[in-house]
Amino acid sequence: MTHVLVTGGSGTVGRFIVDDLLEHGYEVTIAGRNAPEPDVFRAPVRFIPLSLDPKAHFSQVLAGCDMLVHAAFSHEKGRYRGGEGDDVPGFWRSNFLATLLLFNTAAQAGIKRGVFLSSRAAYGRQAPGARLVEAMPSHPDTHYGAVKLACERHLRKLNRESGLVVASLRITGVYGSSALGAAHKWQSLFANYLDGRPVEPRCGTEVHGRDVASAVRQVLEADEIEVAGKVFNVSDLLVDHHDLLEIVAANTGCNNPLPAKADSASCNVMDTTRLRRLGWRPGGVDLLKSEVARLVEN
Repeated sequence: MTHVLVTGGSGTVGRFIVDDLLEHGYEVTIAGRNAPEPDVFRAPVRFIPLSLDPKAHFSQVLAGCDMLVHAAFSHEKGRYRGGEGDDVPGFWRSNFLATLLLFNTAAQAGIKRGVFLSSRAAYGRQAPGARLVEAMPSHPDTHYGAVKLACERHLRKLNRESGLVVASLRITGVYGSSALGAAHKWQSLFANYLDGRPVEPRCGTEVHGRDVASAVRQVLEADEIEVAGKVFNVSDLLVDHHDLLEIVAANTGCNNPLPAKADSASCNVMDTTRLRRLGWRPGGVDLLKSEVARLVEN
């Protein structure tokens, strides 16, 4: 049985990745700040405390594992952009230096396949309406995006110099169920609409956590020539607040006015051709509708 270490496996995105790997027959160890709640996953997982510290001894965390998925990220609570807070050097030490050390240690330990969870933020500011393609120049305008891009570039170099095949996934906004007792990402938006408070027009790209997990597994299982050193966009839908709340209205019978539609023509949609060539197929509108129905019911 293939054994995968998932850092940050108890987090919002990591939980989807862990559960998908378990469903498909992998053995999983989670490493992170917080142990998962009992029975949160479909099968038992091992937990190892992990701090993103460039002085850490990651060999102990990686022992016995065949693959690595790095989903952990150190940031101010509730913030990614701006997640560095007042400690920019510490932010870079935790998320850049520690990431390089983790993957270097994995290569030295003989691990053959790794996935780094990067972000759409690595693109930074692009021309309004431009389609985001992996090969285009990146202009990150936040420390969050800059550190993700820096990791991608150094992992590409490591990929060439070692036997470790690493791919980076640039993931857009992720929706789906949250940890037990935690608010989902649209909770305040839904509440404002249902309570009759004004909602600003907005649109953005989204992908379900389940589809992120599928993308991770697709890259882990693909022929190495198809993924080695490459970056893959992970995105599904351009979601407008108007259309999203229209689904909420249909499931609740709420007749409050919907916000105007945003200017979708100026949005930067992520091109996912490269990932789809590996066989990845996200859930699309049907998954969005079923997930929103479930969220408003709960």
